[in-house]
Formats: sequence, structure tokens, C-alpha cells
Amino acid sequence: MPINIPKEMPAREILDKEKIFVMDEERASTQDIRPLNILILNLMPEKEKTEVQLLRLLGNTPLQVNITFLRMETHQSKNVSKSHLEQFYQTFSDVEKYYFDGLIITGAPIEHLPFEKVNYWEELKAIMEWSKEHVTSVMHICWGAQAALFYHYGIGKFELPSKCSGVYKHKVSDHKIKLVRGFDDIFLAPHSRYTSISRKEIHDHPELILLSDGEAGPFLIISKDEKHIMITGHLEYDTDTLATEYERDIKKGLDIRVPENYFPNNNANEEPVNTWRSHSHLLFSNWLNYYVYQETPYEQDRKIKVEYPTSL
Repeated sequence: MPINIPKEMPAREILDKEKIFVMDEERASTQDIRPLNILILNLMPEKEKTEVQLLRLLGNTPLQVNITFLRMETHQSKNVSKSHLEQFYQTFSDVEKYYFDGLIITGAPIEHLPFEKVNYWEELKAIMEWSKEHVTSVMHICWGAQAALFYHYGIGKFELPSKCSGVYKHKVSDHKIKLVRGFDDIFLAPHSRYTSISRKEIHDHPELILLSDGEAGPFLIISKDEKHIMITGHLEYDTDTLATEYERDIKKGLDIRVPENYFPNNNANEEPVNTWRSHSHLLFSNWLNYYVYQETPYEQDRKIKVEYPTSL
């Protein structure tokens, strides 16, 4: 899928080298098709790395995708330049009058805080409420998944005895559900978090389906109306992301374990091997195909009489 991003965006050079089909606004405007419009609320601290990770996965199916990155107005990011945010990101007030085919809400390293203590919680609630009418399908990742479960379904999180960090096995519960079409019975995925959610509360909730569970707890949850997809781990992670996080935690002096099932022989001096890449691409492809493209109205972009943001 060709993804439409600004020519100047740093992620473009990396994606070009990987032969990911990236298209700029000038070329996109010459194609007589209805592109999908995807909004990405990037809450991760190292935003440029997350941009590449998500764009790589969104650029792997046949349709054109317009990407808009969203940042919080009520939070000042410390690990990315102000100029990068101003050039490549919109705020909620910029986009709230528009309709989008899909929305991705990323994780954030703030799971130690109660949701109400997060300084942008009220703004995030407004975005999640807005998404009910303005977005066809929403994918929530890690802390974003926990926030969605709490806001939409009243399911809270709980603190783990130690950080869940590593690559874990997960089992698919129902292959008939389109999100996991083509998945192996058992697949691997990275996790990196200090909190989790209750299997029982997911099972008992009348609006939710626990689609995949495993060694690290519930992994894939989907609402029965197929509006919300919650992913408690990080299938989008690069091969070395867990290693980078481990080194960061060690430098901070944290009492942290080596990520499980990640380094060969559990030796942090050896190069990790990516064992989740194929399912990462498959998950995002299934989401875009079955829950966005096949469900969104063709006239989605004409529900209102205004243009999409100029960053698309």
C-alpha cells in the first residue's frame, strides 16, 4: 500500500531504503482513487522511531493511505523537537471536524500512573469519545489498549510484580474472526509494560472477545461491534527495540531483568532475532482490509464540506 506522507518527513528516507512504497502529496493527487485516511495519535516518547515502525506496517497492502499524525495539546513532548511536531503533526482542534477511516492510538510509558493522573487524560477522553462518530475503526496499542478498555468498557489495569519485557507465545482462540485470518495457532509478540488487565473481566464483559491469550496475559481483544481493537503488546517493535529499552533501564539503575525469550541464549551480548515480523504485517493488513477498507463508507470524505488537513 503506498502511504502518503510529506516529502520532508525523516521517516521517508528510512522507508525508501527498505523499499516501502511511499508517495508524496503531488503524486497522490494524480491518482483517481478514494484513499484511506488514517490518523495516528503518537503518544510514544521517541516519536520518530514509532513513526517508522507504524508506517512500515501500514505500507504493505494495495490501497493508497493518507496519514495524519496527531499530538496532544495538553502535553509537552521532551524527546522530539518542537519543529518536528509543528511541521508534521496536527492537534485535536485541527482535526476534530474531520472524519477518518482508521485511528491508531499508541502506547505510552505512563502505566504507573492512574489514568486520571495523566496530564492529558481529559484530552485523550475527548479524542476517544470523538472517535465513536468520526472514525470507522480504532486500533489501540499497549497503554493505549488499557486506556481504551478503561474508558469504553470500565476495565482497569493492575500492577505486575515486575516488568513484563520479552517475546511471548500467544494462542488464537477463534480463527474465524477476520483480524487473525492467516495467523498460526501459536505466534510470538513482544511486550514491554509494568501493568496488565484481567482475563476474567475481559471474558465476562458482554461487549468484548478475548481473541488471543498467552504467557504475558491477554493480548488481542476486539469489541463485538468490531469498532475497537486492543493490542496489549508491541507487534510494531523493531528487532532491537527491546534491547534499546533494556540498555536504557540499566543506565537508569533500575532493577530490571533481561527481556525473556528475546536474546539468543538469554545473553544480552548477543544480537536478538526477530520472530514476530510476519504476524505484525498480517495483523495490520487484516485490520486495514477487513475493519477499515471493507467497512468504511466510500463517501466518508464527503460527509463534511471541507478539505482534509494539509499535512495529508
